[in-house]
Amino acid sequence: MAEAGCRGSKMGGRTLSGLLTGVVLVLLVLLQSTQSVYIQYQGFQVQLDSVKKLRDLERQSVLSPRLQAQSLLPTPCYHPALPRDLQPICTSREAASIFKALKTIANTNCELCVNVACTGCL
Repeated sequence: MAEAGCRGSKMGGRTLSGLLTGVVLVLLVLLQSTQSVYIQYQGFQVQLDSVKKLRDLERQSVLSPRLQAQSLLPTPCYHPALPRDLQPICTSREAASIFKALKTIANTNCELCVNVACTGCL
């Protein structure tokens, strides 16, 4: 009977080991999927996903064309859904040109790290 107890703990150890390996693999996959690609430009570091959202916000213009012409800030700066990492750009005098450059960088295969301004990509 003592042998049966030993076999049971060995099998339990293998099962536990397999379970831990599975958990570690799942965590690694989740970690990889949550890593963000960042764009660094003019002292600002923003997520690639935020720049993609910027494009959508520009399409949903919240200001009338007349107010846009009078505004000193780019339209997205007035949108309440502007991602937090893009908000500091609105304090810059070059906000419009920075937003334009970020969109250009994001269009150059940033996810593949083709552009040197992109970091965190695989």
